Amino acid sequence: MYILGISCYYHDSAACLMRGGEIIAAAQEERFTRKKHDFHFPQNAIKYCLSEAGIGVNDIDFVGFYDKPFVKFERILETYLSVAPMGIQSFIQAIPMWLHQKLWIPDLIKKELGCSGEIIFAEHHESHTASAFFPSPFENAAILTADGVGEWTTTSMGIGRENKIDIIYEIKFPHSLGLLYSAFTYYCGFKVNRGEYKLMGAAPYGEPKYVDLIMNELIDLKEDGSFKLNMKYFGYLDNLKMTNARFNRLFGMPPRKAETKMEQKYLDIARSTQVVTEEVMLRMAKRLYKETRLKNICLAGGVALNCVANGRIIRETPFENIFVQPAAGDAGGALGVAQFIWYQYLGNERKVDGKKDSMRASYLGPSFSNNCIRDFLKNNQIPFEELENDRLVQKTAQLIAEKNVIGWFQGRMEFGPRALGSRSILGDARFPEMKDVVNRKIKFREAFRPFAPSVLREKASEYFDIKEDLESPYMLLVAPVKENKRVIPAVTHVDYSARIQTVRCEDNPIFYDLINEYYKLTGVPVIINTSFNVRGEPIVCKPEEAYMCFMRTNIDYLVMGNFLLNKRSQKPLKGDSDWKKEFELD
Repeated sequence: MYILGISCYYHDSAACLMRGGEIIAAAQEERFTRKKHDFHFPQNAIKYCLSEAGIGVNDIDFVGFYDKPFVKFERILETYLSVAPMGIQSFIQAIPMWLHQKLWIPDLIKKELGCSGEIIFAEHHESHTASAFFPSPFENAAILTADGVGEWTTTSMGIGRENKIDIIYEIKFPHSLGLLYSAFTYYCGFKVNRGEYKLMGAAPYGEPKYVDLIMNELIDLKEDGSFKLNMKYFGYLDNLKMTNARFNRLFGMPPRKAETKMEQKYLDIARSTQVVTEEVMLRMAKRLYKETRLKNICLAGGVALNCVANGRIIRETPFENIFVQPAAGDAGGALGVAQFIWYQYLGNERKVDGKKDSMRASYLGPSFSNNCIRDFLKNNQIPFEELENDRLVQKTAQLIAEKNVIGWFQGRMEFGPRALGSRSILGDARFPEMKDVVNRKIKFREAFRPFAPSVLREKASEYFDIKEDLESPYMLLVAPVKENKRVIPAVTHVDYSARIQTVRCEDNPIFYDLINEYYKLTGVPVIINTSFNVRGEPIVCKPEEAYMCFMRTNIDYLVMGNFLLNKRSQKPLKGDSDWKKEFELD
């Protein structure tokens, strides 16, 4: 049985294909269209998923959509009616897309796909919850999801047992932790649904001076994690902006303009927002443990990408084990609804081993063979060196140890926002200047942005303050760097923390071997790992995209499959001098 999951029309459209209970493929549409956060129907992602399985659209038995459009439309209409006549401009802007597209999703799916499979609609947070629990390695677990808003729900707490999920508590719109965080993202000069991770990255540079103000004026937070927002300060009910004039007066200045200097007051606001967010998540997690008494917790929803909060949950609550869906945002809803259909709707048996999740380390996207890469290089007369695996790993490790920056293109592309060793830019973590080199000369992004360390799984607890058996394969946990191991400044944030990726040999053998070879050379089992892209562009998918990114930046070497490319051997690209000017800061 084949099940296709779809998420689209809001942001981060994606598709996922399951065969029985097995995840075959999953990818975001942006990787194919090259439009970051592409929200359109994921035609290209679906085509890829079907090709990975070697099937056609008529082989699909069920199509799942990740939320219920009519319920969401009901919420939007009720919201506008409740604030009328205010909000008319927002209403005029939103309604045409609903009338022409979003209300007709069943017809659009049939038209776009041309298949006769049954269409199932899950609620938005059902999809998030399913994406968190069903792929997890746990037979039973508590489940916490939080985002901006689905249909009405913004936060849900549930229990997963074997092949069934029960929701035990929800918080409804307009009270939303995700929208609170997005409001401050907007206020600090970043784009909503794009820049939240930037706010998290900026937070350690500030002081939590506004925590009391936020707690007293903006959010009424109870001890059990329930909360309400003071809507008089927010604009998203009746406005095209997240905040309003009262919000500006409360903090004594207007929203920061994008690309202007990040003044200390905005950094202090970022830190305060992060502290409040962590406190809300901690209280909700503690309540969930008190009500379930389960040792495992699963997280999804956009707020679950807040890896600092995730790290505190596993360190400061009674939960012993944690699983965070690597595509925790809306893209993961495509996977979630497919899982929901197989387990919750069809009632199929679920088998787990208690240790390994079923996400295939999130390597669920397209791969390209050595023959395919060789043809691309030869057809374009691109100089390269072909090496056997062992020699490739040895030479690349040596190049990293010599302070070179490496573009790394191997195997299947990652599903979700993180590069996990398939579409990565790699560097030496021992030298503090590497952070500035990669941020300014390769990624073309803000200097405060941190990088993740990829560390050999068995060495993680030596360098980071985590339990010996804790894994973080998806870069979704932040942990302190141990004081006696602060020899990796390029991946150590200003508060001595790091967003870690633990790497196992069985998940990605060549990436593991590379780090291990670097460890043999340097005595340090940690390297810089950041996504293979520049700001404003999605992570690269195809060889030609990897090559163009390599050539248009200061990456020193590119490794694609078994091929090593030296920048000094390449001919300059023609007509490319103004390329950097085209970036839009997102």
